[in-house]
Amino acid sequence: MLKTQYLLISLLSLSSLISANAQAVPAINGQPHIVAPENLLEWPGDFSQADPYLTEPTANRLADLHGQIGECDIVLSTAGNYHMALREMWQVYLGKYAKDLDIKTWYYTTSPPIAPKQVANKTVQFGNMNMNCMPQVAVGPQKLIDKLVSMGVTEGEPVKILKNRGNVIFVKKGNPKNIKSVWDLGRKDVTLVTPHPKLEAGSFGNFSGSIYDVAANDTNAPAGMTADKLFDSIFNSDQSKCDNKGNKCKWVSGKRIMHREQPWAVATGEADAGFIFYHLALYFTRTFPDKFEIVPVGGSAEDPKPAKGNKSAVLQAVRIKGDWNKKQQAAREALMKAFQSDEFTDILSKHGIDRP
Repeated sequence: MLKTQYLLISLLSLSSLISANAQAVPAINGQPHIVAPENLLEWPGDFSQADPYLTEPTANRLADLHGQIGECDIVLSTAGNYHMALREMWQVYLGKYAKDLDIKTWYYTTSPPIAPKQVANKTVQFGNMNMNCMPQVAVGPQKLIDKLVSMGVTEGEPVKILKNRGNVIFVKKGNPKNIKSVWDLGRKDVTLVTPHPKLEAGSFGNFSGSIYDVAANDTNAPAGMTADKLFDSIFNSDQSKCDNKGNKCKWVSGKRIMHREQPWAVATGEADAGFIFYHLALYFTRTFPDKFEIVPVGGSAEDPKPAKGNKSAVLQAVRIKGDWNKKQQAAREALMKAFQSDEFTDILSKHGIDRP
């Protein structure tokens, strides 16, 4: 008992000694400078914010979410350019079928088309997340559908689900470079942003081909200009002197997902103009009305009528073969039905997209 009391008194004395010798921490009145890229575009999310909320737009989107998903009720692999309409349609789909079919685990990707590799490798990776579920449905342009058919991984006939309204030029609000037509994209003081020519070859081919064909079909070309000269001035220009120190390049591209990277480039001044599907430009202007505006390539910004040579594109949906259970089979058929529904037609129209 005496030993215990002695130990307790010793500890209390030591604690008092430490407290007496501790220095008071000075008050902090300053503020740190937040290190982050400027002028990021904060895209609206699919869900209302929950707590805890770990999303941060520069460094904490992907690297701090770790895991693997290996069993899903429904997975869609799709070209991502109509994501704003798909987001609405997906809620209609879940509202109609999730309860009856007991759909609980699902995902879809709105990236450049990845279905052939996703089906072959049975996975898609985002940061530290591996999603190993096979897609029951794939959506993409004709070339992608043909690839899937040639792989022998489809069932039934593809269904055409949407057609875009051609392409437009989008610029900063106020159009500071006074860009009026495709011909202005060839000016020395105008930097154009496009999709990556290899990693998004389909969209790049559509956009670059449209620029050339619109110019080739224009009977009012500027004096001394031809479609070939315009094309060379953009895509075959000398880029050896451009850098990140104020010497802008004539032509820039993003790394992977053009419907996020093109508006970022224009908003930050890395580019003066982008050339993109009308419905995407419409989404940019609706989401960030103080940052962007549309320069039509045929018709008007409110009512686009693609000029001759301005390419439209059709997307198709197709069923993917698999060892599906009854729930997955039913969910797949319900999704194909949703893609052909009147509700989806109305959603597409609201976002500037037509049925084929």
